[in-house]
Amino acid sequence: MKAINYFIIIDKIKEAPKKVGGLEVMEKNNNDIRYLKAEVVSVGEKVEHVKENDIIRYDKHAGHGIEWGGKLYQVITINDVVIVE
Repeated sequence: MKAINYFIIIDKIKEAPKKVGGLEVMEKNNNDIRYLKAEVVSVGEKVEHVKENDIIRYDKHAGHGIEWGGKLYQVITINDVVIVE
């Protein structure tokens, strides 16, 4: 599977629950977090500054899911990436 143009295929990284004021806040309950963490699987030929295996933060409302080889991936564009770690 290979991304083309400005598209990026990512694999979401599940983050451990965070403690806020002694309470565990799960990802699905934390509406204040806008950017999620993911590992880059494939980048299109027009994407700059992001490469395969990079860890990124991207807008959680971006993109769409795609199933490949029995696993669910997310397809986003370079405009959805806000941080490369």
